Amino acid sequence: RVNPSNRLLFPPQLRWKPFEIPRADNQKLDFVSGLHTVCGAGDARSRNGIAIHMYTANTSMIDRCLYNSDGDFLIVPQKGKLLILTEFGKMLVEPNEICQGIRFSVEIFGESRGYILEVFGVHFELPDLGPIGANGLANPRDFLTPVAWYEDRTVPGGYTVISKYQGKLFTSLQDFSPFNVVAWHGNYAPFKYNLENFMVINCVAFDHADPSIFTVLTAKSLRPGVAIADFVIFPPRWGVADHTFRPPYYHRNCMSEFMGLIKGHYEAKEGFQPGGGSLHSVMTPHGPDGDCFEKASKAKLEPERVADGTMAFMFESSLSMAVTKWGLETCQRLDKNYYKCWESLKSQFNPSKKDVGK
Repeated sequence: RVNPSNRLLFPPQLRWKPFEIPRADNQKLDFVSGLHTVCGAGDARSRNGIAIHMYTANTSMIDRCLYNSDGDFLIVPQKGKLLILTEFGKMLVEPNEICQGIRFSVEIFGESRGYILEVFGVHFELPDLGPIGANGLANPRDFLTPVAWYEDRTVPGGYTVISKYQGKLFTSLQDFSPFNVVAWHGNYAPFKYNLENFMVINCVAFDHADPSIFTVLTAKSLRPGVAIADFVIFPPRWGVADHTFRPPYYHRNCMSEFMGLIKGHYEAKEGFQPGGGSLHSVMTPHGPDGDCFEKASKAKLEPERVADGTMAFMFESSLSMAVTKWGLETCQRLDKNYYKCWESLKSQFNPSKKDVGK
């Protein structure tokens, strides 16, 4: 389930309906047993690449914990709170927050669903701010680490330690809790971050700025400005640009874009729902649907609030991703009519028009 090597090549635009959470009375799934790989690129053995997973859970991990030998998990809850137990302490993580654990167990409260971005070989860090200066985007002070906590508990029935190693899961049993650490030293620790603390930098004149201005965390490649993975959000903000098309314009580029929606309504796509996703691969064209184009083209360009009550995000990568069989077939959530959202678009070219650019 968490092995991105079982991939299928599929270049068109893809969209998934919200991934279903099984009912607890039919099938009990915790964070690990409900974890599935949607797409990925590269290879954990060479320590270069990424994988994108979905988790759906209806029960807590009982006397079970997970650690990842392949890389880092960036967890983005979409539905349901997570109480994450780590060797460093506990973190209560809610939708609209993100977190990263090291060796951890997950307790849930009811049904839970969310997204995971995994990077191999590199770590997530704050992006370089360049001309923005010392402050802006995600500020270091807003990243929280747990308060020290431990448990000294024997487990006669056995405590299961799960290791994710080269895309496969391995287990071992021990008779005590692994969270018996009373102190730690180093610079690698779990964290959580509330996306509401993101300080938006936005366009105030004309045009639609590159989504890199919405980068929360990045996993850098050896080429400056071209990331192995970026975690980008589209939070509530003001739209004030004049003489322009305000929604994200039609484009294709050198990055693969996996989008998810935590809550609300994404302004550029009518059929995009919380708990679902979309994938636009390298050089595959995409952009607003037909309805969005019509509304934005006719709208009066005056200051307006954008994305209130909404939090969309993007896992963006310079790597060319392939989709797993689970993502294309098994999950049965693929929206096979996604391409139709652009069918109503008509050519707007008029060679006789004289005021182009004014």
